[in-house]
Amino acid sequence: MIDYLILGGGSAGCVLAARLSEDASNNVCLVEAGRDISQATMPADIRSRYPGRAYLDTANLWRQLKARMSAPAALRRYEQARLLGGGSAINALMANRGSPADYDEWQALGAQGWNWQACLPYFRKLETDCDFNGPDDSGLHGAHGPLRIQRTGPQRISPFVKAVLNTLKHDYPLHADQNGLWQDGTFIGSIAVSAQGERIPTSVCYLDDAVRARPNLTIRTNEIAERILFDAKRAIGARVMRPDGTHDDLRARCVIVCSGAIHSPALLLRSGIGPANELAALGIDVLADRQGVGRNLMEHPSIAVSAFLPRAARTPFPDEHHEQAIVRFSSGLAGTVPGDMHGAILSRSGWHSVGYRLGTMFFWVNKSYSRGRLTLKSASALDEPNVDFAMLSDARDLERLKLALRFGAQTLAAPAMAAHRGTVFPSSYSPRVAAVAVPGAWNALQRGALAALLDIAGPLRAALVRRVITQGATLDELLADDAALTQFVTRSVGGTWHPSGTCRMGAADDPLAVTDARGAVYGVEGLHVCDASLMPSIPCANTNVPTIMIAERIADLLRGRSSAA
Repeated sequence: MIDYLILGGGSAGCVLAARLSEDASNNVCLVEAGRDISQATMPADIRSRYPGRAYLDTANLWRQLKARMSAPAALRRYEQARLLGGGSAINALMANRGSPADYDEWQALGAQGWNWQACLPYFRKLETDCDFNGPDDSGLHGAHGPLRIQRTGPQRISPFVKAVLNTLKHDYPLHADQNGLWQDGTFIGSIAVSAQGERIPTSVCYLDDAVRARPNLTIRTNEIAERILFDAKRAIGARVMRPDGTHDDLRARCVIVCSGAIHSPALLLRSGIGPANELAALGIDVLADRQGVGRNLMEHPSIAVSAFLPRAARTPFPDEHHEQAIVRFSSGLAGTVPGDMHGAILSRSGWHSVGYRLGTMFFWVNKSYSRGRLTLKSASALDEPNVDFAMLSDARDLERLKLALRFGAQTLAAPAMAAHRGTVFPSSYSPRVAAVAVPGAWNALQRGALAALLDIAGPLRAALVRRVITQGATLDELLADDAALTQFVTRSVGGTWHPSGTCRMGAADDPLAVTDARGAVYGVEGLHVCDASLMPSIPCANTNVPTIMIAERIADLLRGRSSAA
């Protein structure tokens, strides 16, 4: 009999598998829909500290998953990892926590015991911070955790990024630690890499060779969790689908869903937990009428400003991590919090030849207030759910993205930037950009031709950018016309691959809460959720490290080692 059946081997699932199997009396089984990724089997694109290709390789993704970003926009591909390690195996390696106020907010929203003071020990537990772990760091950092964190050295920061930091330094001075005191300013980004400078997904840094050798841990890959099995209202296991379409029923004392903020609610819904009327309409037997399953869908809406880079401004280290620095600033908009805006300063804008010639300030709303929703298309595990982020449905998010675009335009147009940038233009990770960035011979030919034209265009470069890259939009026109700016941002808004909130923690009397503060699903027994879907509100951070923190704490709660009060 399996003691803990973990459905989903992403950032959270791998952590749970490692921690729960530390007790030799626990029989732990981890099931992942994608392939295994270990220290020995990581391909070069995943191993690289420059992650530009990993999230574009369809072998790493749920290939049919699409989402709507904002109301007028069409469905577009939404990259979510399908391999052991999940997002930590293909993401941008960023290792930041967010604001302490984010976690106090979780408790205020009903996730009792998830305040900053309760979460900080788990942020420390998960990390080995190579730059800040001494007696002077006020107890903020860890020195013995699986995730190794460092900052890129000054000698490898690109000329473009250095110039942006220099331009911003008077209003946004450079601070040493992105995970230190929460304040506006610029920072060299905290990234998670090995001592050899390689990616360390949770399938590697938590599920290392010694952990994988434990006789009480079983890892099953390439198997999709179809639905959870119940005896009355007690979860007793799960039905998983093999690649050949056959099924296996796994029995367990405790089932933990760790399939991410898109696929965890979908699995609950297929299993009869969710809005009763919607489940019944799909022919799904209703086990627990929980209206919150699939609601509260959150993301960090994004927009960008890019610039052509003269040769001297390009990075001399093409394989170096690209998101080298960030600027954190406060919009000052009514009803927002300090540090509610984030700008990633990119040494290059893509893995390919065109991206190498472009520098970018990639902005997102750090604390977004728009909420979307996820619903099922059908009862089949082979059908991806309907995903609508409803970005910018809260007017504060729209206004702040417009502010960000103005911020980026002003920064890159500053006289101090003159030698480090050519044509400046509005940009976004549009479906067109994503399609052209996919590896392949035809795309390579197109990118190579455009890269060469950008280099030789001289005074015609601005016209080339307008015609080929921005398809008619210019910064000057957008900044002079608020209606045009609003239309551009609404049409071009993207995400940051930070879906969260769809099985949120909350109080028992909250009709939209899906789990209690231990991740236990309301209305049934023996079933837990543990991943970014638990988040009541989105933190001001890349969500990977907060998700790992959640898994560390849930593991202790399941073992009775931490209080949820």
